Amino acid sequence: MKNKYRILKIAITVIILGFLLSFSLKKFSGQNITDEKISVKMNEKTPVYFIDEKDIKQIVIKENPSGKVGDLNIPELEKRINALPAVDSANVYLNLNGKLNLDIKQRVPVFRLNNDGKDFYVDEKGVEFPISKTYSHPCMLVTGDVKKEEYEKLADLVDKIDKDDFSKKYFIGISKHKDSYNLLTSEGNYKVEIGDLDNIELKVKGFKTFVEKYLVYQDPQKYKMISVKYQNQIVTTLNPYFKENDSILKAGHKDLAKVPEGESSAKKTEINLKPTVKKVSSTSSKPKETAKSKAVVKNKTTTKPKTKAKVKIE
Repeated sequence: MKNKYRILKIAITVIILGFLLSFSLKKFSGQNITDEKISVKMNEKTPVYFIDEKDIKQIVIKENPSGKVGDLNIPELEKRINALPAVDSANVYLNLNGKLNLDIKQRVPVFRLNNDGKDFYVDEKGVEFPISKTYSHPCMLVTGDVKKEEYEKLADLVDKIDKDDFSKKYFIGISKHKDSYNLLTSEGNYKVEIGDLDNIELKVKGFKTFVEKYLVYQDPQKYKMISVKYQNQIVTTLNPYFKENDSILKAGHKDLAKVPEGESSAKKTEINLKPTVKKVSSTSSKPKETAKSKAVVKNKTTTKPKTKAKVKIE
């Protein structure tokens, strides 16, 4: 008899709880999702403004015209927000008080790529997304035929430039010509050729050494190209429109004219640089020609360093 009363009590309790739960759910589902009950949080570390709170709220209203909690399809809303090109990830959930929370992380551009007349951003994961008509994010501009498989390496290069004070001061853009990358400098007179995207730290270190040991004593307009793509070697190309280069270029052309046709393409002037560099003045005396028709000029220093940086001037 006691067992029957116990079972009856349990049954009544379950029915009452079910009724209360059903009533609560009905009441909860009937709540309106007002503007005050929509909370939008942007979670990216670097502030970007491709989308804002107003844009997200408009999507919520469009996906749930009735504005009722019970009519809201959270998975579909989350999918709709994640489909936005500038959104990296979105998390949508409801509180027990009927407040709708949207935690959104936007894509942060690492560089802006202009490829074949098309402009778009690329984030650190190598994902493309379109530029905005209302917002332009400050980042490195890259031009040329960059392949998608190179995006992550290129993003890594830009990140290294942004984190290094020396590189950030000098490099303001990147261009690709055929298969070779060039760093565009703030001085605007010359490019720094780095070749491929391998051994970037070593190449930038080579350029830094060239600047500190040699370029600081020269007029930057003297050069058209400074190449650091070769291992342990820096090759410079003179600017033909720089007046002080006229005598050097003319002398080079005269020497090339004396070289047999088969050897003319190999004609170059080599300069071995040491840490202490003095400016070498040009003289009217003609340098002695070796069997390979090369002139070697060395700067004298009081102390002999352990290592030498080899620079070729074309």
